[in-house]
Amino acid sequence: MARPITIGGAQLGPIQKSEDRQSVVARMIALLEKAHARGCTLAVFPELALTTFFPRWYAEDIGEMDIYFEKEMPSAATQPLFDRARALGIGFYLGYAELATDARGETRRYNTAILVDRTGAIVGKYRKVHLPGHTDYNAALTRQHLEKRYFEPGDLGFPVWRSMDGVMGMCICNDRRWPETWRVMGMQGVELVMLGYNTPTGNQHGGLEPPHQRMFHNHLSIQAGAYQNATWAVAVAKAGVEDGHELMGGSCIVSPQGEIVALASSQDDELIAAECDLDLCTFGKSTIFNFAAHRRPEHYGIITGQTGATPPAEG
Repeated sequence: MARPITIGGAQLGPIQKSEDRQSVVARMIALLEKAHARGCTLAVFPELALTTFFPRWYAEDIGEMDIYFEKEMPSAATQPLFDRARALGIGFYLGYAELATDARGETRRYNTAILVDRTGAIVGKYRKVHLPGHTDYNAALTRQHLEKRYFEPGDLGFPVWRSMDGVMGMCICNDRRWPETWRVMGMQGVELVMLGYNTPTGNQHGGLEPPHQRMFHNHLSIQAGAYQNATWAVAVAKAGVEDGHELMGGSCIVSPQGEIVALASSQDDELIAAECDLDLCTFGKSTIFNFAAHRRPEHYGIITGQTGATPPAEG
């Protein structure tokens, strides 16, 4: 048997601070049209796909950054994206900054992604768990990375959903580097993990990590996560020089064997696509990564029992 689904990775080039949502959505719709022409029934857009990566800018009052957040989804600006996707019969993953109100009426801010099916219905929401960066202004840095200032850690865990004939999961950017992200979804039988990212090309914290190693680490994380959990993965960048700061490209589609089957070649708006047979996940899930047969959770308690590492005492 086979369960093929043709998936498009809809990489975006840079979004400058001066660009409004309407123009960004128009670019996204153009990518949807390309996806439809190539037979795609699912498209994956990047993290924070509607605006510039605003956490590189510091504001004393975090409320000043609310202009980059969405209070509802779909919004007036994004409704045309939902409408066109529904008309084309394409589901999609969309990353954006979410301004939410909790049960006590308090404002919450999350780095969020949603999964929309081919009818235009939102079937799943994920909020980024592994927030990188720092909370306060750091004068030693050439750019700030203030996700910990403007976002709260996600409160939804790593759920999966049955949609579009498969078991779908989501994560965002830095989540890809943490094996726990993949394994929690793997334990729920995930067959396709979608993730968007906005990742600087250079590392400004010192040490040896030139751009080619940054890209290697990007792909290594995705390929290892896909292989070790026998799942397809689609990872999509917002890339290029954005407000004077370069973001890496490298958008890719990875098979359950950990192989890259489609790879972006630019830092611009670009569509990559591949036919992904979800039944190819069965081999890994029933052999080397047959979790029921081989996992030994009685030995894994340290993973959930602490955060920092505890080396043995010296001497």
